[in-house]
Amino acid sequence: RSSPHAHAPRLEPSPAPRGNEGADPCVGGSGTGPIGEVVLAEEARGLKSCGLRGWGVVAVGGGMHHCKRYRSPEQEAYMNHKWKRKRSRSREYEGRLRYPPRRDLSRRSRSRSQDRMPYHRRYRERRDSDNYRFEERSPSFGEDYYATHSRHWRRSRGREHQRAKKHQHHCRKRRTRSCSSASSRSQQSSKRSRSVEDDKEGHLVCRIGDWLQERYEIVGSLGEGTFGKVVECVDHARGKSQVALKIIKNVGKYREAARLEINVLKKIRERDKDNKFLCVLMSDWFNFHGHMCIAFELLGKNTFEFLKDNNFQPYSLSQIRHMAYQLCHALRFLHDNQLTHTDLKPENILFVNSAFDTLYNEKKSCEEKSIRNTSIRVADFGSATFDHEHHTTIVATRHYRPPEVILELGWAQPCDVWSTGCILFEYYRGFTLFQTHENREHLVMMEKILGPIPSHMIHKTRKQKYFHNGNLVWDESTSDGRYVQENCKPLRTYMLHDSLDHLQFFDLMRRMLEFDPSQRIMFSEALMHPFFTGLSPEERMLCGRDSSRDLSR
Repeated sequence: RSSPHAHAPRLEPSPAPRGNEGADPCVGGSGTGPIGEVVLAEEARGLKSCGLRGWGVVAVGGGMHHCKRYRSPEQEAYMNHKWKRKRSRSREYEGRLRYPPRRDLSRRSRSRSQDRMPYHRRYRERRDSDNYRFEERSPSFGEDYYATHSRHWRRSRGREHQRAKKHQHHCRKRRTRSCSSASSRSQQSSKRSRSVEDDKEGHLVCRIGDWLQERYEIVGSLGEGTFGKVVECVDHARGKSQVALKIIKNVGKYREAARLEINVLKKIRERDKDNKFLCVLMSDWFNFHGHMCIAFELLGKNTFEFLKDNNFQPYSLSQIRHMAYQLCHALRFLHDNQLTHTDLKPENILFVNSAFDTLYNEKKSCEEKSIRNTSIRVADFGSATFDHEHHTTIVATRHYRPPEVILELGWAQPCDVWSTGCILFEYYRGFTLFQTHENREHLVMMEKILGPIPSHMIHKTRKQKYFHNGNLVWDESTSDGRYVQENCKPLRTYMLHDSLDHLQFFDLMRRMLEFDPSQRIMFSEALMHPFFTGLSPEERMLCGRDSSRDLSR
C-alpha cells in the first residue's frame, strides 16, 4: 500500500556496508553505536526546525525509518475549521478520493521542477494561493478534492447515489427547464412543465397544458405513428398562432431520420419562401431532451383519413382533378430541385382545411361527406432523397411501390410518378390498386392489371426466383392465386363512367403506371395533359404562380 504522504521526503539512511566497517557517521550512516543515533536525532530536529512539524521519525533496529500518520494542531485546525474537509476514517488511506469529483475543473500547468518540490513547500504555497480552492487540483490527492469537499459543494456523492436509485425505473426522467411567461411569478409557477418522461416505446409523454421550449403550449393531439406523435400547439412567440408539432421518438434511428428531414425542409424553405409549390413548410425545429421536434403550419386531415371517415366513399372526379393538378405541381417542384419524395401515399397528402358538407346520396341511400376546399399540401419528407445522395434498395410503402424497386433494378424520380398513379386510383375507387404484402403476388397483380412485365426488365433483375423462362411463377390453384384471379382485372374495367373526363383520367393514370421507368410520363408533361383542361382559372391560380422559374439554382 502506498503511504498517504507519498510526496514527502523519505528519511531513510544511505545503504552502508555490512557491519560497522566503512560506516560514515558524518553522512548519516546506519551503523550501530552512539554516533549514528546522535546523527539521526540531529536530522529529526533539523527537519522539525525547517517546518515539517507533523512528521515523527523513529529509528528501528535495522536503521529503517517509518513515517507515522500524524497531524499537528495547525493542520487539524486547517482541515476542520477553515475548509470543513473530512478525511477518510480508514486507517490506511490509499491515495485516492473516496468520492470522485463530479466535474473536471481547469488545472494550471506546473513545471516539472514544481512537481518535484518537497511536499511541505508545495503544500504551503498552494494553501496560500487565491484560486487554490476551486480552480486548481491538489497534487497530493491527485483529484479535485478541495473543490468537491468544500462547504459550497452542496450535493455529495452519497446523496447523488440515493437520488439516482430513487428515480431508477423503466421511464427515463430528466429535469426540464421551466416553461414560463415573463409577465409574473404566478404565471411562471402555473406554467411549469412536469419532469420529461418517455414511455417504453420512446414516445414523449405529454398532456394538454404542457409547455415546450417556453414557447409551445400543447392544446390537443393530432395523431401518433411509428416515428412519434403530432400534437397541436399554440406558439406564444408568434402571436399565439396554431402549429402542428411533430415530436419524434427518443430512438436513435428515428432521431437521425428527423435530422435528414429537417435538412430537406430547410432546402424547401430556402427555395419556396412564399409557399407557391404546396409543400408543407417548417417554421421551427429543436431538440427536446432527445426528441427532435419540428413545427409546421397547422393543416387539416390527410386525404386517407378523410376517406376513412367517409366510409371509403371515393372523391368526385372534379375534386380528384384539382388534387391531382396540385400534386403534380408540387412534385415537379421537388424533381426540378433534384429531390425525390420516395414515400408518397394518401396519408402524406394533407388538406389545408378539412371542413366538409354532408350530402345524401340517393343512389346509395346513405350520407356522404364532401370536402369544401380541395387545396392540399405534400408532407413527410423523412425519406426524401437528393439525386446525388445514396439510394437505398427499398423505398416507398408497399401498395405504392414501383416494379423497379421490387425487382431491385434501381430507382430515380419516376418512382414518385408510379406512386402518384396508385394514389389517384385510390381517390377514384376508395380502395388500393395493389392490395398485397408479398413481392411475387405484387408482381402478379401488376401483370393482371397492366399487362406483362417487359422482358428486358426480367433479364436485368437479380430476382430470377420469381421467373421461369421469362414468365412469372405463380400457382393459381392456391387461395392467394384464386384471390388474384377474381379481384385483379385490367385497369379499364375499374372505370365508373365512359365519359370523356373519365377516359382522360384513365389515360393519365395509365401513363403514370408504365412498367419501364423511362417510359413513364413526367410531371411537367402531366400538367399539360388534356385531363386538366377542365380546371377553372381560380383552381389553376392557386398553384400556378411563377411555376416556370428555375429552382435548381
